[in-house]
Amino acid sequence: MSPTPFTIDVPQEKLDRILHRVREFPWPAEKVDSGWALGPDPDWLRDFCRYWIEAYDWRGVEARLNELPHFRAEADGLALHYVHCRSPHPDATPLLLVHGWPGSFIEFEDMIGPLTDPAAHGAPDAPAFHVVAPSLPGYAFSDKPPAPIGPRRMAGHIAALMGGVLGYDGYIAQGGDWGSVICGWIGHDHAAGDRRGGCGAVHLNMFGVRPSQEREGGGIEPVPPQTEEEEAWRRKGERWRMKEGGYFHVQATKPEALAYAMLDRPGGVAAWIGEKFRTWIDGQQASLDRVIGRERLLTNLMLYIVNDAFGSASWTYYGYGQAGDSLLPPGGRVTVPTGIANFPREIIPFPPRPYVEKGYNVAHWTDMPRGGHFAAMEAPDLLLADIRAFASAIG
Repeated sequence: MSPTPFTIDVPQEKLDRILHRVREFPWPAEKVDSGWALGPDPDWLRDFCRYWIEAYDWRGVEARLNELPHFRAEADGLALHYVHCRSPHPDATPLLLVHGWPGSFIEFEDMIGPLTDPAAHGAPDAPAFHVVAPSLPGYAFSDKPPAPIGPRRMAGHIAALMGGVLGYDGYIAQGGDWGSVICGWIGHDHAAGDRRGGCGAVHLNMFGVRPSQEREGGGIEPVPPQTEEEEAWRRKGERWRMKEGGYFHVQATKPEALAYAMLDRPGGVAAWIGEKFRTWIDGQQASLDRVIGRERLLTNLMLYIVNDAFGSASWTYYGYGQAGDSLLPPGGRVTVPTGIANFPREIIPFPPRPYVEKGYNVAHWTDMPRGGHFAAMEAPDLLLADIRAFASAIG
């Protein structure tokens, strides 16, 4: 399947059904004045749904998104949706931008113009890029896999898109959340030095796939911390998982139970995903509505709803656990040049650099002054500048 132009055009019947379900959302009679402590703030959720009913214009958003060049193509047996914006500079570097959960390709919307045509956006001396921003398998307008797959297999599909379908070689792969894990596997399994159409470098804003060692008695395990700083990082991660990791456990063990609960329940999807955005942003900056914006948050939610993709997107967690995609092979390393954008409020932060270097060929490291998990939406200026700096550094 060669690339086929794609236009977003959600049937009106589907939009009417979604809006009807939001209007008829069965709000509980009792109100728990708990803020965000127990989950989504009830007042925020009611206000958000009111905005959805009274002010949100999907057709206007759809028209804006369709100004981007969308395509679908089969890559290693699965049809993927992707945005592909070529730079006016023919010698531009190919750049793959990979989202995660609960995000989507729209995370990168504000960055595409400055990346592809820097001169038109006030940076004539900055490097230019041909940008590819896919929807992960099972997300948005990409096909759903027949069964759950994890990030390593997703990396294979996306690498096939970049090299086999689009013919790019030596591209940079950038990602956060699942995108960081996927890009790590792309750099490990599909490096440019190993084959034509491979990845030349990776740039990450979350610590994804990790170095491992053989476990006594069989199997593998993460390389243990070697210093007090590394042990402090490990303990911090454990505390976060105990407090905030319930969603992960559900989606990694019984994703279909949650999928059925959310099917035809757009208000429930808003509660589940909206709370994650609120918890994972850099709360030091401003409120959720100011950092992300209602329209953008709701558009992101709609990409999980209009194609009933909430369930298949949750499969990523199950596939990750079943395949053991969290660990590189013992002694294995991502050998392509790696850039690190270390945002201070990232929920899965980077350990000290010496630990990262056990699994990655770190060629660039930036400690950011602000920003959380959704770097491309929260701090696009910082992420853009760091991608440019990394590309310039590795030549």
